Amino acid sequence: MAPSFQWWTKESHRGTPVVVKMENPNWSMLELESPSEEDFNPNSNRNRNIGDKGRGKNAKQLTWVLLLKAHKAAGCLTSIASTMLGLGAAIRRRVASGRTDSDINNEIENDDDDDDDEDNNDIIINDMMNENNHGKKSTSRFYTCIKVFLWMSVVLLGFEIAAYFNGWHFGSSVHFQLQEYLLSTQFGVQSIFDYLYSRWVLIRVDYLAPPLQFLTNACIILFLIQSVDRLILCLGCFYIKFKKIKPIPKQVVRDIESKEGNAETYYPMVLIQIPMCNEKEVYQQSIAAVCNLDWPKSNMLIQVLDDSDDPTTQILIKEEVYKWQHEGANIVYRHRVIRDGYKAGNLKSAMNCSYVKDYEFVAIFDADFQPTSDFLKKTVPHFKDNEELALVQARWSFVNKDENLLTRLQNINLSFHFEVEQQVNSVFINFFGFNGTAGVWRIKALEGSGGWLERTTVEDMDIAVRAHLHGWKFIFLNDVECQCELPESYEAYRKQQHRWHSGPMQLFRLCLPEIYRSKIAVWKKANLIFLFFLLRKLVLPFYSFTLFCIILPMTMFVPEAELPVWVVCYIPATMSFLNILPAPKSFPFIVPYLLFENTMSVTKFNAMISGLFQLGSAYEWVVTKKSGRSSEGDLFSMVEKDPKHSRGNSLPNLEAMEKEQLLLKRKKKHNRMYRKELALAFLLLTASARSLLSAQGIHFYFLLFQGVSFLLVGLDLIGEQVE
Repeated sequence: MAPSFQWWTKESHRGTPVVVKMENPNWSMLELESPSEEDFNPNSNRNRNIGDKGRGKNAKQLTWVLLLKAHKAAGCLTSIASTMLGLGAAIRRRVASGRTDSDINNEIENDDDDDDDEDNNDIIINDMMNENNHGKKSTSRFYTCIKVFLWMSVVLLGFEIAAYFNGWHFGSSVHFQLQEYLLSTQFGVQSIFDYLYSRWVLIRVDYLAPPLQFLTNACIILFLIQSVDRLILCLGCFYIKFKKIKPIPKQVVRDIESKEGNAETYYPMVLIQIPMCNEKEVYQQSIAAVCNLDWPKSNMLIQVLDDSDDPTTQILIKEEVYKWQHEGANIVYRHRVIRDGYKAGNLKSAMNCSYVKDYEFVAIFDADFQPTSDFLKKTVPHFKDNEELALVQARWSFVNKDENLLTRLQNINLSFHFEVEQQVNSVFINFFGFNGTAGVWRIKALEGSGGWLERTTVEDMDIAVRAHLHGWKFIFLNDVECQCELPESYEAYRKQQHRWHSGPMQLFRLCLPEIYRSKIAVWKKANLIFLFFLLRKLVLPFYSFTLFCIILPMTMFVPEAELPVWVVCYIPATMSFLNILPAPKSFPFIVPYLLFENTMSVTKFNAMISGLFQLGSAYEWVVTKKSGRSSEGDLFSMVEKDPKHSRGNSLPNLEAMEKEQLLLKRKKKHNRMYRKELALAFLLLTASARSLLSAQGIHFYFLLFQGVSFLLVGLDLIGEQVE
């Protein structure tokens, strides 16, 4: 019987010309007809009528087609090899110049410039020591648990491979149990390996699979509940879009110079605060944007709350404030000698000033935020004749959202947070978590709720919850945007996410008695406890990490505990599709987004556990590093609009900044390596290798891609430029 060539041929009609073109210049081009199935069938009528000439022609065609297939295969292998070599080169560079996240305590850069540089190094050493001591115990325990799972998976993978080559064919659990039973009842001597493996199967079926399946089912239930919550939020957002629901102020502020009739104007006293700490990359743009707000100068006071411990940064910010004072802006500079309580302590200290009692509202902008000139005109009027309103929150927009893959993925998350979560909660519940910046507070509500407290690292959420318990209402304005900057490095993003996920758990422990004793409606209490804190702050990171990073790999080695395909593939894909709807331009990144969210679950889970059990790293506060990419464009636009605001007025600032940039360039840069992510990468890759033995296709691809995602993040490749 003639051999079948269907594995390399394609369905085609006889007589269709095929041009074979080889890249090697020594090969020639030849037009020939592609063979059909009849050409290889000796019993066909066509072959019986064809003589020796036809058979020779078919042999020649077969030779050329084989050469064509070989050339295509070689090209494919070459492209794969070049890609793997490129990835390997990048990994080698990272490993050669990298440090693990526990080595920061042992590797301090030596700079031989001046005694001042030695003093700066002492400050850096102390900060690093303090940061490392806070989270050392919890991090080491977490990493130890991951290492245990990794070594177990490696040992089990070797055991399973040996069993496979000893004749154990992996299928369903019923087949496992049947084969074990037959082996145990056979007469004769069993091999030691078969005996050990049969015992392992029995232990796995009776003792390991039931608790693992129970944990799997529990995580699936939590996963479904959280998915339903996401779906309801999306439906609420669609309803708002369909009905065109939008908060409208009772009176719109007219232009300051307008003289139409005797219409009443609404320009209350507004205090503006800009808290900052060692953020010399962005201080100019934020101060300039706030000083250009379209609001009566006599009704506005700007406080620059500088918590910097770097003398050079303090001098630069002071000079910038003095420059704007000479331009006529009502702006003051404040610096605390005792820097307690981080941002909350800074804001609390500023609110204790005697002149604050003359102001009715306070607007807060972080150092990298640039409000538009009409920001106050779009937000403050909502307070008019609405005495129950405490907060008006604006949406964030990002000037560097297309900088690299990391910023694109952050833009997807934050777009969903603002347009769906914040907007739906504002419309239907009148409550949401304050975002800490780009918002206007009624000072009466702020002080009546207890003011700023330093008890957690999420002072913004803390004051929002306490104000809600006192009966105040909030408004979110989705159409009012305030530009800011996204973290462009994984290290900065990881520390930001750690603070954002550990703080809510600290706050939950502290606020639970207050929520229970409060006089608000029962359904509002239930919303705070079960939806706001438990479901969205605790359940989400718990099941994301446990289900996709621990249970899924373990089910590959304990196949009796089954994880359905729809849990691994279909529902996560659907939820990712819903999350990406507010940022439709990000659809090409839906797969990296799904993988990256699971990868970030390690950091979020670790932070959640630290905050829930009050571990040392729960009180970590590291200012998110800024690059100041948006400052140049803003300054150029300001030069075009008003030449007197050019940067030429602050030449000493530029000279000092240039000196600092030269010092920074002389320092050797290190690429970080993250041990937890790397350990989980190898855990998932070993589980994907195990899934090949049982031919679980969808699980193999998911584990493989997720393992590669963890590997890229562990080697800090996620922030590489993509344009």
